[in-house]
Amino acid sequence: MSKAVYPGSFDPFTNGHLDVTRRGAAIFDELVVAVLFNREKQHAAFSVSERVEMIEEAVADIGNVRVATFDGLMVDFLKQEGADIAIRGMRAISDFEYEFQLAQMNKQLFPRAETLFIVTDAKYAYLSSRGVKEVFQCGGSVEEFVPPCVLRMMIAKRNRS
Repeated sequence: MSKAVYPGSFDPFTNGHLDVTRRGAAIFDELVVAVLFNREKQHAAFSVSERVEMIEEAVADIGNVRVATFDGLMVDFLKQEGADIAIRGMRAISDFEYEFQLAQMNKQLFPRAETLFIVTDAKYAYLSSRGVKEVFQCGGSVEEFVPPCVLRMMIAKRNRS
């Protein structure tokens, strides 16, 4: 059985993330969307548990996708999951240098690790979680950028504030 891990902070989970998830799930028997608890991102819009909830709802119709969380090195999570492949989405050439260095570091840490880059559909090439948050915080519409369940959670969180 082939298994891959799609790691990220997913704060929030966008339609670009969903596109990469669907395409990765079509390649592998099992895809684990792994939500990173990132200590460097002190100002997350959503807690890790909220992100897991939104992703689980967004991918509910994809039978071979599971959502999990991890803290620490992605290669340690790969080993824990019994997976050798990490999926990374590529939006633009600006992503390449960072992602290439990360893939090489992971290969040094875990020689069996491979990174599969999935080039984002052109209609999502400009889309980032940061951009979605900024547009939303300034009162703009983000419904075309995120799955409906994510939009619902964003509105609910804003209304509670």
